[in-house]
Amino acid sequence: MNDSIMSDPVLQKIPESPHFPLLVDELEHTLLAVDQIGTKRIIRDHCKSDSPFTCIETLIVPALEEIGRGWEEGKVSLSQVYMSGRICETIVDAMIPDTDPSRSNSPRVAIAVLEDHHTLGKRIVYSVLRAGGYTVTDYGHGLTVDQLVTNVVRDRIQILLISTLMLAAALRTREAIAGIKKELPGTQVIVGGAPFLFDPELWKEVGADAMGHAATETLEIVKRMTAEV
Repeated sequence: MNDSIMSDPVLQKIPESPHFPLLVDELEHTLLAVDQIGTKRIIRDHCKSDSPFTCIETLIVPALEEIGRGWEEGKVSLSQVYMSGRICETIVDAMIPDTDPSRSNSPRVAIAVLEDHHTLGKRIVYSVLRAGGYTVTDYGHGLTVDQLVTNVVRDRIQILLISTLMLAAALRTREAIAGIKKELPGTQVIVGGAPFLFDPELWKEVGADAMGHAATETLEIVKRMTAEV
């Protein structure tokens, strides 16, 4: 694990534990309680210091997935989903900073809000992806189609996530995706937001490769696309 983690005394001297599946519920409960210290202690006590990605894959991500399912079932608030993602993002950033060589094998991932100016949904997805160990370029909000296409082509993005709030912006993703695919045919595009939730077939109509119903589901889609990339 990167030496920078040693600056956090709660995350020092992390031993090995073979009991990750038994700890997911405990981690989920500390996250839902917004207990950052308790969350760090669980990771400190049960993760190997030289295997941060194992910890992410077998402990952190499953806990976030359970929280995501809780939100879909109406048992967890959106604020709890948001704070859980932020806590895990902070911990994973300490474990594996962007400068860590182990991130070099990750695909080039970016996220943006097309035309609209809402940011909460993007912020949640961004945090969950970061908590999953991905480096994500955030293009921000209010981008035009031309701005988004230019950014993606310039940065040779391999997996792009587009968030929209209004139907007009969702329909404009068709133009953005077409422009991106023309220059970078291999780029995978995931769309999300209210219009795509209201019309479950809309993502196909605009030419996207997938649609994320929730942040944790989007993480699973990115993981699958990573294998394909």
